[in-house]
Amino acid sequence: MHELEALLAKISDWVWGPPLLVLLVGTHLYLTIRTRAIQRYLGRAIRLSVRRDRGAEGDVSQFGALTTALAATIGTGNIVGVATAVSLGGPGAVLWMWLTGVFGIATKYSEALLSVKYRIKDERGMMAGGPMYVLERALGMRWLGLIFAALTAVAAFGIGNMVQANSISSMVRTSFGVSPWVSGVLLTGLTAVVILGGIKSIARVCEALVPFMAIFYVAGCAILLAMGWETLPETIGLIVSSAFTGQAAAGGFAGATMREALRYGVARGLFSNESGLGSAPIVAAAAKTANPVRQALVSSTGTFWDTVVVCAMTGLVIVNTADWSSGLKGAELTHAAFSHIPWVGPTVLTVGLLTFVFSTILGWSYYGERAAEYLFGVRAIVPYRLAWVVAVMVGSVATLPAVWSFADIANGLMAVPNLVSLLLLSGVIVAETRTHLWEGRDGDG
Repeated sequence: MHELEALLAKISDWVWGPPLLVLLVGTHLYLTIRTRAIQRYLGRAIRLSVRRDRGAEGDVSQFGALTTALAATIGTGNIVGVATAVSLGGPGAVLWMWLTGVFGIATKYSEALLSVKYRIKDERGMMAGGPMYVLERALGMRWLGLIFAALTAVAAFGIGNMVQANSISSMVRTSFGVSPWVSGVLLTGLTAVVILGGIKSIARVCEALVPFMAIFYVAGCAILLAMGWETLPETIGLIVSSAFTGQAAAGGFAGATMREALRYGVARGLFSNESGLGSAPIVAAAAKTANPVRQALVSSTGTFWDTVVVCAMTGLVIVNTADWSSGLKGAELTHAAFSHIPWVGPTVLTVGLLTFVFSTILGWSYYGERAAEYLFGVRAIVPYRLAWVVAVMVGSVATLPAVWSFADIANGLMAVPNLVSLLLLSGVIVAETRTHLWEGRDGDG
């Protein structure tokens, strides 16, 4: 088992190595140019996200689709992933992570637009969409759509289910001394109640849970930054300068080069916001929207909230408290930073992690379910939901390093078919954007 884990870890490092990172970042930049910097419409996109397109076809509101996507993306990557990037890449990793989010907005917009444009109604009359349908219907590449769906189904059970459940049970045991079996049963029951009701049930819960968890966590970060406001300008200067020069430090931190800051910042940013991986467009296709551009704009705000806001806040806190140079890594580093809030700091972090992780389980359940439906038809939906619930319990009580690495590999490979569709169909993206946005016909008045 140890040899298997080592092998999977090597493969994961290769998959998430320079070729994939260059492809993802290159796509972000290319689509930013092709869409004439769609990021400049962020204000309009945020306004659209809280409106309803009445009479439009779809299963959930635009806000419901957005919060379900955010439920899947705002997770441990925003807390543990950021801390890992800073501990390995230095303070400069925060800037590269932030820039990845800024340019990733264009990719998230583009993949959502295509998924809404090429979505279908399944046998139950529900909307079904995502990169697999784009590959099949727009490019005639069903074989590549099948590969994407298979990778999504596999990645979902790992990174979106068992690993998350294990994180919750471990956290509750460490913080409150509760047995993983007890927390596992409770988590399994809550998951079953929500996901067995399908996308409408998931969206209702996410509409309530995601704003609460994001505001609660960001408020904790804001308190920490307010407490250390005197050093904040120096911290921002350090982040910017070390992004281009690297930064050595005292303590357990050996120092990072610019290359390491770039590598870890970009990798963790991409991993956190999922722009280009093709997951979020699956739920965007279920939205009630008047045209593909409107939902694409709404979907693009997910990358803004996830990386440009939440990840950036976490990074600022970690660097500003100076704990990044202590030699701590991952969750321990974030825990140390939040401990600067007297009495309640660790509790704020624990509650934030618990809600982030649970919401990830809900969001990824829909991604995996839709992938299973594409592979095997609607008959696979109920068995998949039942298997998902069982996997939550298994993940709660088992140690899963091999599962994490395997899911990490599948998660990274998902990006390749999706990026193929984005690059080959960039002309369609431009045409739709011109019709509904640049010529002022998106109905936003």
